[in-house]
Amino acid sequence: MPSSAMQPRLESVTCANPMGMHRMAYWEWGTPDNDQVVLCVHGLTRSGRDFDVLAQHLAGRYRVVCPDIVGRGHSDWLPAGAPYGFVQYVSDILTLLARLNPRRLVWVGTSMGGLIALSLLMGLKRLPAAHNDAGLGLPENRCPQLHGLLLNDVGPEVDAAGLARIATYVAEPTSFADFEQAVQYVRTVAAGFGPHDEAQWQALTRHVFVKQGDHYIKHYDLRIAEGLGVSVQPAVAEMMKAGLWQAYQDFQLPVLIVRGEHSDILPAELAERMRLAQPRAQLAEFAGVGHAPTLMQADQLVVAEAFVAACMGAQS
Repeated sequence: MPSSAMQPRLESVTCANPMGMHRMAYWEWGTPDNDQVVLCVHGLTRSGRDFDVLAQHLAGRYRVVCPDIVGRGHSDWLPAGAPYGFVQYVSDILTLLARLNPRRLVWVGTSMGGLIALSLLMGLKRLPAAHNDAGLGLPENRCPQLHGLLLNDVGPEVDAAGLARIATYVAEPTSFADFEQAVQYVRTVAAGFGPHDEAQWQALTRHVFVKQGDHYIKHYDLRIAEGLGVSVQPAVAEMMKAGLWQAYQDFQLPVLIVRGEHSDILPAELAERMRLAQPRAQLAEFAGVGHAPTLMQADQLVVAEAFVAACMGAQS
């Protein structure tokens, strides 16, 4: 494999929003004609570069695609009047998948990235059968390319306490005079990532803070926090939760639930319910970690790589 395939290539796809069009950037590893694709989707305030270490391990065998979800990283910000939320994120991912045209697909979703996957499955499940052949590439099983789903520290429902913790810092217009201060900030708000060395913390900071003038600021649109504060009628919230659970339970292919031992987003009780509700689910828990495992550490990489390989090797 040429050495260039072991480095990320920055690509983009044009997506629609209620006010017009926007560009979603994605980082691609491996040979671009490989039709075995690992799609890695990051958490709320993060970027596709979170998966650099995992991608380097997988790029020799698969095409690894790591989007910057709209409003983050190198992707465009949505214009005023176009809300951030899962409807938009799912739409963008469908546009990306149409571009990638994978034969086999394994989805690795961290936190929000896992919820996007479940939201996609829920939406596809509700498509009328008559739409199956309407140019969507979605035969009767709705997403035939998808051969496995790794849910990294997230499930069909989110613990309220963990969500409240995240909401305290997402919209803060934080800036720092030097990069080292930004690194210390990330170490504080992302303490749940668990122990990492200094080089790893720098890598976890480099793509979520960007230098603007003399300061380092967050590399995302602060408006992404608006959805966290939306008040939803209890009946609607319960219906949404029920839909996500149903989509999760009806998924008939391998699922790997990854959990940090001290996670406040995916409590142990919820993870066990997920394992019991899904016949093909496995649960991997990592000690000394909260929300969420970064898939950078050796023990986490071994588990993730083995799951991807098993899914890619499985027969349809």
